Amino acid sequence: MSDLKVKIYADGAVLDDMISAYKSGIVVGFTTNPSLMKKAGIQDYNQFAKTVLKAIPDLPISFEVFADDLETMEKEAKKISSFGKNVFVKIPITNSRGESSIPLIKKLSAEGLSLNVTAIFTVDQVRKTVDALTEGTSAIVSVFAGRIADSGRDPLPYMREDAAICHEKKGAELLWASSRELYNVYEADEVGADIITCTPAIIEKLQKAGRSLEELSLNTVRTFNQDIKSLGYSIL
Repeated sequence: MSDLKVKIYADGAVLDDMISAYKSGIVVGFTTNPSLMKKAGIQDYNQFAKTVLKAIPDLPISFEVFADDLETMEKEAKKISSFGKNVFVKIPITNSRGESSIPLIKKLSAEGLSLNVTAIFTVDQVRKTVDALTEGTSAIVSVFAGRIADSGRDPLPYMREDAAICHEKKGAELLWASSRELYNVYEADEVGADIITCTPAIIEKLQKAGRSLEELSLNTVRTFNQDIKSLGYSIL
């Protein structure tokens, strides 16, 4: 783990999980999204954000706009940005009708808002996003590498090209989103991604990374043995 350059962000909206990740010493940032907030049962967006920022005051945290039109997105973005200096505003690359958010991204970046442009899948979307960003303004470009892999495509060539594009613009960082397994952390590091978001399950595994395969083999057999004893079954 100490050799990795990629930064680990925790992805989720369960406060206890976020605080646990914060205390782990591994995580250096956080992201949330509407689906995760729905799953966590969040009822009050503003109160949730304030509670999170009180518990985690010194690491970057991304909160996403909920609106589906650019005018309301802009208003929400400015309110979210006002929550704290460590806040990044998540803007989806398009709305649900497929209308590009690039004009809004360009405007907000020029105004100095820290952005996290999300739901990106294509190299063309990365190029347009980076071109819209103001030089030196903090911005995260979130590419859903895990979902690219779910489509049957190898995400590594895409992510390598995306990293090169992002690094053309000072302040822009590439984020490997929708990670599926621990090894994605090493893949993200290999392609030059700056950040990877991880679920609580992956973060837990990260704390055990580097164990020998022999040790893993023995632990697996011991787990089988414990389960056999608890079942109380007999073959003979």
